Amino acid sequence: MRDVFTEIWESVRRNKLRTTLTGFAVSWGIFMLIVLLGAGNGLMNSFMMGGSGFSTNSVSVGGGWTSKPYDGYRQGRRIKLDDGDIAATASEAFADHVEAVTATVGTSATVSLGKKSFSGYIDGQYPAIKEMSKIEIRTGRFLNDKDIAEKRKVVVLPENTAENLLENGQSAASLIGRNVKIGSLAFTVVGISKSDRMRNDNLLYAPFTTVKTVYGKGQEIGGITFSTKNLRTEADNEDFERRYKAVINQRHHAAPDDERAIWVWNRAHQDVQMQKGRGILSTALWIIGLFTLLGGIVGVSNIMLITVKERTHEFGIRKAIGASPWSITKLIIAESVSITAFFGYLGMFLGMLACTILDKTLGQATMAVGDEQIAMLVNPTVGLDTALEATLVLIVAGTIAGLFPARRAAQVRPIEALRSE
Repeated sequence: MRDVFTEIWESVRRNKLRTTLTGFAVSWGIFMLIVLLGAGNGLMNSFMMGGSGFSTNSVSVGGGWTSKPYDGYRQGRRIKLDDGDIAATASEAFADHVEAVTATVGTSATVSLGKKSFSGYIDGQYPAIKEMSKIEIRTGRFLNDKDIAEKRKVVVLPENTAENLLENGQSAASLIGRNVKIGSLAFTVVGISKSDRMRNDNLLYAPFTTVKTVYGKGQEIGGITFSTKNLRTEADNEDFERRYKAVINQRHHAAPDDERAIWVWNRAHQDVQMQKGRGILSTALWIIGLFTLLGGIVGVSNIMLITVKERTHEFGIRKAIGASPWSITKLIIAESVSITAFFGYLGMFLGMLACTILDKTLGQATMAVGDEQIAMLVNPTVGLDTALEATLVLIVAGTIAGLFPARRAAQVRPIEALRSE
């Protein structure tokens, strides 16, 4: 083996410029492959982070407007969800796919403490919304079942707006256990939630039953949120949404197939589509990167053909003194794989370095989307699995690049080779 590498080194040393230029094409190809995959991962991570504030198996439902006449009712009619829709969602008809069910009802209100106040929206909710919407509690607690059952006047305030009720230097945590006025009623602060502009910095959480009773909402509700299970594919989600809409539509005398009577935001369906899109993007980037790498592989194959032609006389002598075709084939393939692997790993290292630089620069940058700041790239790097896949690509590419030249070298006839200049 040592003799093989010695011969490879001598061959490369005799053709330094040619080998370097060919190796550059290989390095560039694998460099672009790694950078494209890293940037693609960063882009998809950014999209995924946009929906990270909600559980991926949650569904939100709200009333809409009918788009067609049905059962004697005209089109363009407003659909308002009610308590019966909560019961229908939690019924046996959907037990195979629906887990926890929550509902919301609310109204705008002024929150005050002493002389300080702010305008907010009091959102009547159930405890299960904490997990579905990934509400993070900074201090205190969230709503519980006892709050719902006893219709307690308790409230969870967002951190930033809670501080507006306090003097400078005071922490929002100091509000825990204190009463604040919401409208003309006193509510006890039981928790402080992390402020999240993706939801609403002025959103207060109070028990659903309390808000509904205090503000006289009757049977009407603002919306329904529930978590799902056993919906693994896009087809599963589409079938469930179709069945669910048909049931709720008919409760409100709307056509079962009316897509606008109610709106359904199924995050599980969205997540399946995002994963599918991620796979398509990853495949496209691999194809682009491999075609870029192909240029370098062709260059390696060409240089090996030239090497075989230049060493035809040498190969003839080797065969004349008993060298087997396999030993010559092995030598050419080993040289091809060595050149491809060396420059390929160099390109891979530089590609991963470039991904790290991307993470430290564009990965820290944000762009404005409406009132929100969205990260441009999130963790635009490649993992160990990608590095192993690239290693396999390099070995296969180097073998293929040297295969044809190696076969040509092995087929050299000693007499003809000895006659060549």
